[in-house]
Amino acid sequence: MIKSTKLTAMALFAAASIFTTNVNAQLKTPAPSPAQTVKQAFALSEITIDYSRPSVKGRTIFGDVVPFGKVWRTGANGSTKITFGEDVKVEGNDVKAGTYAIYSVPDKDMWEIMLYKDLTMGGDVSSYKKEDEVLRFKVKSSALASNVETFTINVADVTSSKANIEIQWEKTRVAFSVVADIDTKIMKNIENSVIKDNKPYFSAASYYYENDKDMKLALEWADKAVAANPKAYWVVLLKAKIQVKLKDNKGANATATQALTLAKEDQDDAYVKMAEKIIAETKGK
Repeated sequence: MIKSTKLTAMALFAAASIFTTNVNAQLKTPAPSPAQTVKQAFALSEITIDYSRPSVKGRTIFGDVVPFGKVWRTGANGSTKITFGEDVKVEGNDVKAGTYAIYSVPDKDMWEIMLYKDLTMGGDVSSYKKEDEVLRFKVKSSALASNVETFTINVADVTSSKANIEIQWEKTRVAFSVVADIDTKIMKNIENSVIKDNKPYFSAASYYYENDKDMKLALEWADKAVAANPKAYWVVLLKAKIQVKLKDNKGANATATQALTLAKEDQDDAYVKMAEKIIAETKGK
């Protein structure tokens, strides 16, 4: 009887242990520094940033939690990583396409930012090796008007070939520039796909217009794009814009009037306004 009681007690203890283990395994709580991935289409590829986001929580961050003058992982948990989908210039320095860890040395008015080869080091900066740096540069820090509670890295001020990587936390902001040389690639693609193969005229004309290339050639391509899509008012309006740059105000007025009629038929108010603006600007000139 005693043996049976012991066996029963052991079985109950084992069952309770299994139940407790299962409960613990299923228990999920919010991460103190949640992970985030930022993906930004940029130039002819994209920029991706993987990092964790600690919060201020009433603390003094820079100069205390994050000491001045010491290497910092620039985030929390594992390494903060940035991936460039193509070769770029970072603060004017050549950086090959690839993934790099971001480390930094914050100071009161100036930060040093490092792109680092080792993606696995995380916060153990005691093993930081300067020879593993791909790039080190300095950027000024600035004070924010309002407090940023959660550490934030963002891709800002994005244009076709330029962007800024912003780091913001507490009341501090730093940023560094990223530039991609896409003009050479696009001009080569235009040469191969448009001039030789007679294909995407609208895209080529748009690029020439936006980047102040040969407007006469842009107009030639716009004419061919309009001929292929006579009811595409966005194509017709591009031709009008090119004519404005060529100072053909009479032609631009007539083309914009055509675009206006087509845009009204499609009830596209945005293009109606753009066409009306060109008509008003070129009327009587």
